[in-house]
Amino acid sequence: MRRSRTWGRPRRTLPSFILLLTIGALVAACSGSAAILSDVGDSIGAAPARPAEQFVGEADGAGTDGSGPIGGRDAAAPRDDALIVRTAQLGLQVEDVDGALAKVQQAIGGLGGYIGASTRSLQDDHPVASVTYRVPVERWDEALVALRGLATEVLTEQTDAMEVTAQAVDLDARIKNLRATEAALQGVLEKAVKIPDILEVQAQLSQVREQIEQLVAQRVALGDRAALGTIQVAYGTEVIAVTQVTESWDPAAEIDQATAALVDILQTIASAGIWFAIVWLPVLFVLAMIVLVVAVLVRRSGALRRPGPPATIPAAGAD
Repeated sequence: MRRSRTWGRPRRTLPSFILLLTIGALVAACSGSAAILSDVGDSIGAAPARPAEQFVGEADGAGTDGSGPIGGRDAAAPRDDALIVRTAQLGLQVEDVDGALAKVQQAIGGLGGYIGASTRSLQDDHPVASVTYRVPVERWDEALVALRGLATEVLTEQTDAMEVTAQAVDLDARIKNLRATEAALQGVLEKAVKIPDILEVQAQLSQVREQIEQLVAQRVALGDRAALGTIQVAYGTEVIAVTQVTESWDPAAEIDQATAALVDILQTIASAGIWFAIVWLPVLFVLAMIVLVVAVLVRRSGALRRPGPPATIPAAGAD
């Protein structure tokens, strides 16, 4: 009986302990996640769910390797390790697109960067290309100078810098909290004896581990964006108006078109003459003869009906 009472109490309190532990883990993991994760790619002006200063002490030793991005630094001290995502868009005019692409690829490779994506096509029989480069942030300025130096003219240029330190600190803190919850659940799992309790703890442990993996992936992606800047470059050649008109003008084609137009006009005139000689000339002749006959008949009929001189009336009183 004593053995039964000794084991009975932990079995009744174990589900309650698991429930409280699960609620604490979910609250710690999900606080402010939606607002902060959606703002990673937006402007730095959008405020995170919690200020970065609140995580300066928490993030000490955070992350998978036990070190955080700010690592217990005084909030008032200058921060040289701020995470900044750098992006740039350039429109370059070059003499030779293919030659420029080869030179830029060599220059970016020498700086430790690489090509993220590229497209090449023809626009009005002129080659154009669009290439996305990933460059280490410490060589950012050198990459921009190299790109400008290879262009005959810089048509457009736009650069942006967005600080994501607060987002990174918050992710580190939440990962740290979830890892603590994972360790607590593992301890509960080692003490559980009933199969339903074991299955319940394992389910909660799987959810926590899934959340940790998602947050770690987001943190790694954020760190990659901050470590490697993105430069999108559009290449094109200069199109000179005189050269373009000269290339499009073909004297032989113009002569051929003019000759064809002259032949068409002469054919039209000849066709009109043929129709006039064969059709309209006989018709006009017949009409003229009819008009002449009618005129002669009208004249003769008028002459026969012409009245004579009036008779003389005798004077009054004459015999």
